[in-house]
Amino acid sequence: MTDLRVELEERPGADDARIVTDGLLAFNRAVIGDPNEVPLGVFVRDASGRVVGGLLGHVKWGWVYVAKLWLPDELRGRGVGTRVMRAIEEYARQHECLGIYLDTFEYQALPFYEKLGYVQFGTLEGYPPGYRQFHLVKALRNEEGRTRE
Repeated sequence: MTDLRVELEERPGADDARIVTDGLLAFNRAVIGDPNEVPLGVFVRDASGRVVGGLLGHVKWGWVYVAKLWLPDELRGRGVGTRVMRAIEEYARQHECLGIYLDTFEYQALPFYEKLGYVQFGTLEGYPPGYRQFHLVKALRNEEGRTRE
């Protein structure tokens, strides 16, 4: 492999991206095992069953990641978000996950997550420009499987 080119591409093709993703996943599996990734959703539904908000995430390698949490303005401050987070926490406990991690921008819900016991483990300054992104975690167990309160 002496005639290699390194090329940067915006919006890379799916086939090219899949080679990198599949290669990295194979490498990781060889070292730490299968992630057993399971997509998760906690949905808030109105009386007709229509989704009006909720949470999207996944569980992988014994950790739950909360990727998105959104509620319309009229449901905020009424305990609905807390109920959504409690549902994902209960799932994590039932499945003996080590904990839950997430990120939030400074203009979003940092005090909400802190009130629920999440603690910051990192801050990305200037992301997006003029703001900060906070990374939070709530440990439920240690690696030996002992429950944390």
